[in-house]
Amino acid sequence: MGDYILEMKNIVKQFPGVRALDNVNFQVERGEIHCLVGENGAGKSTLMKVLSGVYPFATYEGDIVYNNEIQRFKTIADSEEKGIAIIYQELALVPELSVYENIFFGHEIKKGKTIDWNETIVQSKKYLEKVRLHIDPSTKVKELGVGNQQLVEIAKALSKNVKLLILDEPTASLNEDDSQNLLQLILELKKQGVTCIMISHKLKEIIAIADTITVLRDGATICSLDAREKQVTEAEIIKNMVGREIDNIYPKRTKKCSDDICFSIKDWSVFDPGKGREILHKVCMNVKKGEIVGLQGLMGAGRTELAMSIFGNPNGYKITSGSIALNGKEVSFSKPKDAIQSGVAYVSEDRKGNGLVLIQDIKYNISISNLESLVKGLVINENEEINVANEYKDSINIKAPSVEQKVGNLSGGNQQKVQLAKWMFAKPTVLILDEPTRGIDVGAKFEIYTLMNRLVEAGMSIIMISSELPEVLGMSDRLYVMSEGTIMGELSANEANEQKVMEMAVRTV
Repeated sequence: MGDYILEMKNIVKQFPGVRALDNVNFQVERGEIHCLVGENGAGKSTLMKVLSGVYPFATYEGDIVYNNEIQRFKTIADSEEKGIAIIYQELALVPELSVYENIFFGHEIKKGKTIDWNETIVQSKKYLEKVRLHIDPSTKVKELGVGNQQLVEIAKALSKNVKLLILDEPTASLNEDDSQNLLQLILELKKQGVTCIMISHKLKEIIAIADTITVLRDGATICSLDAREKQVTEAEIIKNMVGREIDNIYPKRTKKCSDDICFSIKDWSVFDPGKGREILHKVCMNVKKGEIVGLQGLMGAGRTELAMSIFGNPNGYKITSGSIALNGKEVSFSKPKDAIQSGVAYVSEDRKGNGLVLIQDIKYNISISNLESLVKGLVINENEEINVANEYKDSINIKAPSVEQKVGNLSGGNQQKVQLAKWMFAKPTVLILDEPTRGIDVGAKFEIYTLMNRLVEAGMSIIMISSELPEVLGMSDRLYVMSEGTIMGELSANEANEQKVMEMAVRTV
């Protein structure tokens, strides 16, 4: 019998109309890295919220046994007192405060009744050293990149004498270098005796660091795989996650794109007043009708800035030169509404911040992009709105009890499907997808790839921005590679490979 730091026995958690956890059993050995995987909505985050006290005792059924004692956590503070810390994908730092203030926020070091700031700085340096973050602790958090902010969160957890560290999608928003740095840190923490539970959709990362992999599906425990006993494969994990084998995660298309140019930009240069410099320089690209064009580049290459400047320029950049043509006709978009009305739509990489209204329901979020089509006289035809929402819910498999479900209560994959449905309802000619599968599971990814193929086979054109190079190579007919705000090269699907793309991506102007 193993030395378990944690056992969760027969955990049941229900929400109105949904049984989120159905007799889940979950065991974690002391000192291991235990990865928790499953499709969006499988119950992973819910299980961890039960463990950490976000969902307090008596709101669920079953037992939490931690260090051989049954626990009844009523708050997060109760679990933290026992050495359990959870770090979410959306970091819980205060941007305007310094690093040392954030590390000891809520458990300040005091001398008498006042905070001992000198000791706070000394201790924060110690914890920053542990996470290999060599910065001045007086630096404001807002001045750090996402990768370093993630390390500050871990330093904060270590300062609470953490024994069990839970990481929920820790690398979802990180670039390749920051992701590798974080994974290496998790391995080092294991050597220091810290037990880690990691939730992630990135199967390569899981296989690289996991001692044990537990799969949840539809709120139930499917299996636990011992990665120390034998090599666990991506195919094995996927089969357990989705309940079936997915032989090729990038589905093939039968219909080839047209030779007709649907969309093009020429000599597109953009100045960012906030940064005081040019962020895009003489960008030229074109997209054929029924084609998926990938847009690749390292973090900061200018991909999202290009998309936003095309889509009516909501960030207020200064367009210094260049032109846009749609179906051979030159167009100009002074605001996003102009772009939408002309047939250009943009699916934001930040679905929660910019893509969706989380406090509203599914039908509201879908209809908002093309509300004019639902207006009858001076009022919205609510029956038609419901019919349209149900049509998209069924056609792209949005998993929810009804279209009146609040979008904020959906899993990440289903939120992304709602965002796609919203822009599909606008019936665009050109659809720009910015990180379309970020933070979603492999089953939902496959569904979105299949949907992309359906759209281009019906004549739509897609520009896909993605930080996942295999995804771009697997889905694109052609791709452009950006670096330092300009296009470094163009590759067809046949000639593109990871080495060629990276050689272009690291070039300097």
